Amino acid sequence: MVAEIQSGVRGPKHFRRLWRNARVATLAADSVGLGLVEGAAIACGADKIDFVGPESALPADWRADEVIDCAGRLITPGLIDCHTHLVYAGDRAAEFERRLNGESYESIARSGGGIVSTVRATRAATEAQLIAAARPRLDALLAEGVTCVEIKSGYGLELEAEARQLRAARELGRQCSVEVQTTFLGAHAVPPEFAGRPDDYIGEVCERMLPTLADAGLIDAVDVFCERIGFTPAQTERVFAAAAARGIPVKLHAEQLSNSHGAALAARYRCLSADHLEHLDEPGVHALAQADATAVLLPGAFYCMRETQLPPIAALRSHAVPIALATDCNPGTSPLTSLLLVTNMAATLFRMTIDECLIGVTRAAAKALGRSAQLGSLELGKYCDLAIWNVERPAELVYHIGKRPLHARVWRGQ
Repeated sequence: MVAEIQSGVRGPKHFRRLWRNARVATLAADSVGLGLVEGAAIACGADKIDFVGPESALPADWRADEVIDCAGRLITPGLIDCHTHLVYAGDRAAEFERRLNGESYESIARSGGGIVSTVRATRAATEAQLIAAARPRLDALLAEGVTCVEIKSGYGLELEAEARQLRAARELGRQCSVEVQTTFLGAHAVPPEFAGRPDDYIGEVCERMLPTLADAGLIDAVDVFCERIGFTPAQTERVFAAAAARGIPVKLHAEQLSNSHGAALAARYRCLSADHLEHLDEPGVHALAQADATAVLLPGAFYCMRETQLPPIAALRSHAVPIALATDCNPGTSPLTSLLLVTNMAATLFRMTIDECLIGVTRAAAKALGRSAQLGSLELGKYCDLAIWNVERPAELVYHIGKRPLHARVWRGQ
């Protein structure tokens, strides 16, 4: 397959745009390591890749409307942030200070802080205000080569506020030339008006909110916070069943603070991913492997919450479960807008390899969103989403802290 990729031409020999004199890391699943090709070129016709491989493999009579000399720079697929809560209002710096003073996340949540405090601010914000607040966070990701981002709701916890979050996420994609995948996370916390009645709220999520938002075309996937301060496995399954009835894929916040066996439940519903996973056990790992699901690790939350329970990296490797990485950008436990820093954290805190880290923010992240056929690697027919870097070797992308080595971001060939 590597030989095919390196010599393949898709469509005509007349390209709209061609990047040459580059080092290309294809990240193709069946390539060796990162699939690095020296002296390489990439070309697109409209928005998809029509050629990728050594320049020497270009057809003799090729021509292009525009040729860009990359001067030996590294090209990777555009990066993918597959787990964010990017659209919200307000901040929780005061709660950060409370945690520094020894108060637990759970204690803060039970006293009216945590997710519910962000809900109050988000409900009070207009759609335009939500877009304005989220735009700098998204811009920071784009400045590091991100071409696709997942954005969850979950800070509205009532129909119209959830819809505003999801509409704001869609509009950010239109404004910023980036693919946005929207995830409905109505089951993020119990809102104040349903205090003490979580089952009734789950009924609202399943019977009113999810159908209405799905009919409006605002949902690409459905997520739940399955945790002792979130929702039980039984409540989670009600949401999954409602999503399955409409053919909507599911994912799950699982095993972050305790082992609720949520990952195994999600696997039974052929989930796209299970995310966090610090307390995931061996049967849960096996279930994810059997479901061909992706494990999404979130080292920013691990760091900010000063966790000590490491996710089961060795077990995920031994069961060949794909491992994706994401920022988990959110106001409470991961106010992080650097996907490159995430790779450094994963290498340093979780002892992941350079190849694993870069696969985690490209190919595996695409799989976590159900977008492997279109994104995550540089192969014929996939979208021409590129990150062009001022680095000599891929390891520099993981190694540097605070440096932005991006030379150019290309989205859909532009």
